[in-house]
Amino acid sequence: MQMSDFNLFINRLKRSLALPLPGQTAQMRMVPPTRQEALQNSESKNKAKPSAVLILFYPDGEKIKFILIERAVYNGIHSGQIAFPGGQFEPTDSQLRATALREANEEIGVNPQQVKILGELTKMYIPPSHFDVYPFVGFVEKKPGFKVDNTETKAILEINLEDFLNPACQTIKTIHHRTGITVDVPCFYLNNKIVWGATAMILSELLVIIKRS
Repeated sequence: MQMSDFNLFINRLKRSLALPLPGQTAQMRMVPPTRQEALQNSESKNKAKPSAVLILFYPDGEKIKFILIERAVYNGIHSGQIAFPGGQFEPTDSQLRATALREANEEIGVNPQQVKILGELTKMYIPPSHFDVYPFVGFVEKKPGFKVDNTETKAILEINLEDFLNPACQTIKTIHHRTGITVDVPCFYLNNKIVWGATAMILSELLVIIKRS
């Protein structure tokens, strides 16, 4: 892949992000059955805690890639899940995009000064943790020198864009839910990992944006 190919992708993505967002219509295509009722309860969304995540694209040889992380196992709701780098807004953050950049730096060692933000996706409410999540889309011009914070992150997943664009990666998988039940969930199957829940819903909107670019 020539650098010009990566730049062409980035320019198209930026233009698409400037158009009206697909929003919840796209997100709900990947909503797990365990979450549908909670999302419809608008009262529960009041006073949700703000947070932000970073969808980071970069060139790597012949490929265009973006990052997901496998969270470390801990005593919490999102233990061991596949997610974007990100976390809760802190009073020291100047704005929500600063939250996404700070968390990406803390979790996977990405230098915030090297990241260029292209735009953002539709805010999403996550009932289990009572967060409003603001996804930001950015890129770096070369593959970052990743450094994993093992207290928060078990592994970095480098996702090939072409794998994500392959319809075969969208499927239904059976998971063991944190509530103790077994449930079939819509998901993306990427790098041999089941990507479901809020992350899959964000990816669903991103997919529409990329395909229309």
